[in-house]
Amino acid sequence: MNNKKNNPRRDFLKTSALVTGGLMMPFSMPGAFAAGSDVIKLAVIGCGGRGTGAVFQAFETGHNIQLVAMADAFRDRIDKSYEPIFNKYGKDKVNVPEDRKFVGFDGYKEAMKDADVVILASPPGFRPAHFEEAVRQGKQIFMEKPVATDAIGIRRVLAAAEEAKRKKLNVVVGLQRHYQSNYRETIKRIQDGAIGDIVAGQVYWNDGGVWVNPRKPEQTEMEYQMRNWYYFNWLCGDHITEQHVHNIDVANWVKGGYPVKAEGTGGRTIRTGKDHGEIFDHHSITFTYADGSTIFSECRHFPGAHNRVDETFQGTKGKVYLSAGNHGVITDRSGNEIYTHNRENNPNPYQVEHDELFAAISKGEYKFADAENGAKSTMTSILGRYATYSGKVITWDEALNSNIDLMPERLAWDAMPKLLPNADGFYPHAIPGKTKVI
Repeated sequence: MNNKKNNPRRDFLKTSALVTGGLMMPFSMPGAFAAGSDVIKLAVIGCGGRGTGAVFQAFETGHNIQLVAMADAFRDRIDKSYEPIFNKYGKDKVNVPEDRKFVGFDGYKEAMKDADVVILASPPGFRPAHFEEAVRQGKQIFMEKPVATDAIGIRRVLAAAEEAKRKKLNVVVGLQRHYQSNYRETIKRIQDGAIGDIVAGQVYWNDGGVWVNPRKPEQTEMEYQMRNWYYFNWLCGDHITEQHVHNIDVANWVKGGYPVKAEGTGGRTIRTGKDHGEIFDHHSITFTYADGSTIFSECRHFPGAHNRVDETFQGTKGKVYLSAGNHGVITDRSGNEIYTHNRENNPNPYQVEHDELFAAISKGEYKFADAENGAKSTMTSILGRYATYSGKVITWDEALNSNIDLMPERLAWDAMPKLLPNADGFYPHAIPGKTKVI
């Protein structure tokens, strides 16, 4: 995890090829799928929109998959997820009786037991515990990004990632740009030296924001925060971590490493209501890498303002533009195009990540070890949050070693999260220059 100036991008990419997904390991995965004819049993942990979508994508791979268990903190989320899945795929593909619908904070442990593959899609604060348990039980894993919300959680994921490698468990993380054709093809050319050494870059996730779930009178504080999870850092990590991690991850991918420090600014300008919890609505950060190059990172949730979600990078020989809209353009220093990605040949990356994972599992291959990069790119976003919340220059090592624990002492509906509203119903939030993050 140390960033060394004498560790060039090429060496990083060589040693971390497994992290980005797609390098075949020279050994087979233990399991029952080598013949390609056995049923692959699937469990989904976290039955919101993303978990439900991931189940659909697993079935659309065309492999012999059966959903056998579902788990969520809320029963209504399970029911809302189960209905469209069953209606489309029927009882042959969906075998989830009542005794395999697990409700509550600990149901994930039982839900995993009968599965070969688990989908981890609960709010990110729960990801470290869920990932640890999946690895402990020896499951093949798809887990959504981000993989944690604080440094303590990151350290847990990194330790579990090493154990997953030892057990030869496939792990795919939902940083789907690693499975998107325009990113793969364009970044391969960058790695081959098309624009020389990367000296600077800019990455953006600027849009109007997301949903809000207002408080209901009958809810406990724990239930309210869980229902409105996007606005509480123990669950979400702020939108720099929950969304902007995608663009930050691309910066790390292009740079072939992780930053050594961050500094920046942020705050709450527009999204300041009671139901907006504690998170900022804008962050602007400069990440500095070991070679002295810098990447500027910006994300904001301003309704009605200009939207931008993309990445640009400048090298000693040219520049590149990338976006989730299938753009991939490389130009030389004079602006002449060196490469333009064919935008007609871009399968859905959300589907591709499942296609490739289940193809490996069905063949008994150990091919994907995304968890380490998923953890370190998530940590990069947390480093950025630490910088904006504190108003300080924060180093990678300081951030990674932070012992500030965001998780509640106890997970139960009558338990209290650590962050509570004041008498007027507003939550305390970070104040740059005063807030401690390490």
